[in-house]
Amino acid sequence: MRTFTSLDDVAGAVGEELGTGEWFEITQERVNTFADATDDHQWIHVDVERADEGPFGGPIAHGYLTLSLIPALGTTVFAFETPGAKLNYGLNKVRFPHPVKVGQRVRDHVTLVAVDDLPMGKQVTMKHVIEIDGVDKPACVAEMLVVLLAE
Repeated sequence: MRTFTSLDDVAGAVGEELGTGEWFEITQERVNTFADATDDHQWIHVDVERADEGPFGGPIAHGYLTLSLIPALGTTVFAFETPGAKLNYGLNKVRFPHPVKVGQRVRDHVTLVAVDDLPMGKQVTMKHVIEIDGVDKPACVAEMLVVLLAE
């Protein structure tokens, strides 16, 4: 795992593939909990019997569930232990090329794309590719922005 302890360390890693994280299983319980939290109870996610007969041969995770796991999945790839606060600033690009079926495992592959100076610190752009075990296409590809405050 790559650990950054200063803003200079982060800036020096532009263009680096930081690595690939550990596998994480997508369970029906997690999908149901996400559905409850977001009020998205579409049958392809939560109705197991109907989803088994549907287009994916079983229930699938919400795309936004996969996206929301990036901070947790990323913790097995890198850590920002820089002095100031770390702020989620947003996203540039997000795509969901392939659905994740319940029971499949996913992991994060991270590249540090850019670091831009801000008056309060650095804005970091990171590309996250969420891989699915045994599937050629990724579940999610997202460019995430993080602001690292100097103090």
